[in-house]
Amino acid sequence: MKNVIAPLVVLTVLILAGTALAQSVSTGISIADGELRSFYLAIGDYYRVPEPRVVHVKKHYRVRDEELPVVFYLASCARVEPEVVIDLRLRQRMSWLNITFHFGLTPEIYYVPVQRVGPPYGKAYGHYKKHAHDYKRVVLADEDVVNLVNLRFISDYHRVAPEVVMDMRSEGGRFVVINEDVRRGKEGHHDEDDDKGKDKHNEGGKGKGKGKGKE
Repeated sequence: MKNVIAPLVVLTVLILAGTALAQSVSTGISIADGELRSFYLAIGDYYRVPEPRVVHVKKHYRVRDEELPVVFYLASCARVEPEVVIDLRLRQRMSWLNITFHFGLTPEIYYVPVQRVGPPYGKAYGHYKKHAHDYKRVVLADEDVVNLVNLRFISDYHRVAPEVVMDMRSEGGRFVVINEDVRRGKEGHHDEDDDKGKDKHNEGGKGKGKGKGKE
């Protein structure tokens, strides 16, 4: 019997290892790169594109991780393929703001309503406040666009207040890390809510028992 079980165990291990390797090769990301994979998955889910395509854009065109949401956001707003945006950015060396105008869009698409503003968003929101009645006159540097798009993407996708993401960015956090920290924080709160729900359920059960006893 042992002679039969041992080969089966080895075969199972090899199959599982092969599956994991195949998943790694299909996306080009190792399982150890948890933060990156989480970021790419979130981008794909939020902008409704397959994760492998997000990875392809990243690796084939060497787009910075934190610029990937900008590429897919602009492509979505302009209703064009991501490659069209990338061509304007890399081959024609256009700024994100000029690409925005190229598609007939305005800086208004980057504006995220917030209760308070913290660094590094002060300058961008200062422009929005100054030109509140004419967003076409708003001037945004490339990093402003990156910061604003990621602010919208992460806060909207994870359903957290933009100020939470803004605070984490002001502390120097990379958006890849911020996305993962917010995701884990949401999961932690979800687990706490489940525990509280169980406690309330148990307390409710005890209460009913006492009520019956009094009767």
